[in-house]
Amino acid sequence: MALRTKISRILSVTRIVSSSNGSLAHKTHNRPHPRSVAGSESRQYSALATQEADPVIGPRGLGGFWVKDYEDYRRSLYGGITYKALLVDAVGTLVIPSQPMAQIYRQFGEKYGVEYSEDEILRRYRRAYEQPWVRSRLRYVDDGRPFWRYIVTSSTGCSDNQYFEELYHYYMTDKAWHLCDPNAEKVFEALRKAGVKVALVSNFDTRLRPLLRTLNCEHWFDAVAVSAEVSAEKPNPTIFLKACEFLGVKPDDAVHVGDDRRNDIWGARAAGCDAWLWGSDVYSFKEVAQSIGVQV
Repeated sequence: MALRTKISRILSVTRIVSSSNGSLAHKTHNRPHPRSVAGSESRQYSALATQEADPVIGPRGLGGFWVKDYEDYRRSLYGGITYKALLVDAVGTLVIPSQPMAQIYRQFGEKYGVEYSEDEILRRYRRAYEQPWVRSRLRYVDDGRPFWRYIVTSSTGCSDNQYFEELYHYYMTDKAWHLCDPNAEKVFEALRKAGVKVALVSNFDTRLRPLLRTLNCEHWFDAVAVSAEVSAEKPNPTIFLKACEFLGVKPDDAVHVGDDRRNDIWGARAAGCDAWLWGSDVYSFKEVAQSIGVQV
């Protein structure tokens, strides 16, 4: 137990690195996402991580003496695998927007008189998204329309309801999204066949489940924890705890994979899960499976 505690602490500080990515689509892939922009607290934590990181840990946090010992310890617990459950972020990890948000806002808005350039739309979007949402403690309540209507109007200067509805429904279609990893289905099947439970954990409104059905990937997951349904948004650890509850596992039996340092890494660790940063610790779901001890 002492070894597990020490290794968990080391991994907590060595796997924290910068990330970026997300719209009415939740994240735009042509800018750092507002939720990833850290304040002074984040900078202090990063400095602490640099000071405390064990020098034997590799740059991606997946090599070195302590990590090997920790993984061996976990395999001894679970019979060859290192985790009983995998939690996966949605936007930026499972799926990404097929076109830049500002391009879509501009393209759909032309017939409604939107004249801002894509750069201006992006700038206004960032500014609006970074402002505190005062109408409720959650951005995504139920279908999320009030929040996204505010974002669209602020970004484009257009308050036409028909324009908003066209955008809102566009982001429920398979034209708006594509998978980050085309091999995801094969990997999730192998994980579940090996006894690893899989859950999607996402800050999203109630469009997520219909979107998963549209993309034909809802059946890949044993559970889905959506912020609008569980009344908690990452990095609040509650959403991760709910996902573990849905799967019937303890938090320390699970590892979360996501692309946002603050929401995914810090949030999951606060809940007691391990966490890997997509695009830094792991680059594909095949690599995730191999790290868990499942060959694909």
